[in-house]
Amino acid sequence: MNSGKKKGLGRGLSALFGDMSPKDNTPAITQNNMAAIADLSRNPYQPRQNFKEEKLNELASSIKKNGIIQPIAVRPSKSNSGKYEIVAGERRWLAAQRAGLHQIPITILDLSDVESLEVAIVENIQRDDLNPIEEAKGYKRLNEEFKYDHESISKLMSKSRSHISNTLRLLTLPSDVVAMLEEGTLTSGQARPLIGISNASSIAEEIVSKNYSARKVEYIVRNKKGGKLEKTIDTNILKTQERLEKILGLKVNIINKKNNSGKITIEYKDLDQFQLVSDLLTKH
Repeated sequence: MNSGKKKGLGRGLSALFGDMSPKDNTPAITQNNMAAIADLSRNPYQPRQNFKEEKLNELASSIKKNGIIQPIAVRPSKSNSGKYEIVAGERRWLAAQRAGLHQIPITILDLSDVESLEVAIVENIQRDDLNPIEEAKGYKRLNEEFKYDHESISKLMSKSRSHISNTLRLLTLPSDVVAMLEEGTLTSGQARPLIGISNASSIAEEIVSKNYSARKVEYIVRNKKGGKLEKTIDTNILKTQERLEKILGLKVNIINKKNNSGKITIEYKDLDQFQLVSDLLTKH
């Protein structure tokens, strides 16, 4: 990560909750200051690309009755003097237009491009979850445009490094599978086992049509033949696998072949976990 980058996340988030002073060289802004809706523009770093119509209409109805309780967080526009770029609160801005408002309350923040992206991603993840692809694209921009490595992103977002890496890998799926994730017909848990699999598109369609759980998808992808899912799933083996994982607290994989031979794999991350498994197996 670029060591010269300002540590803006804390400053940006605190500003969202009213703990930050306005920019020194702009007019004093309080929670009651207003700006014309037309003077605001969307954040080019906004990771969310789509807003659900139903939720926008619900919010517009609420704004008609109660107004906008929390000001829109903005920063001065670089290209248009006297105009503002939204940092957080774009959904409220869109709903306010539907509600027929001409002015809205704002709080002006002094943020760099990377800080603006940080706040936009965190605000969306914490308040109204992005779909997995929007989340992945946000992380990708932090990585490619602002030189954050996976470890830095994980600390910034308070997510595990594996979560960041696995989310980014979703972008390598075929475009039609990515579309399913964006539409919400496929979950990230269902999609992750398809990464790097041939015929991922046809497998994804079958998962959706048969409503397989993420756990079932993991099992059947491990045992797939010729790119097609097994037609039958041994639920007893799945239950045994889940029971062993609950007892051990570790990931367990059971592969059962047609002749009823197979193998059980127990994954451990360190010697303490290995000793736990060893102790349990040698108790009797």
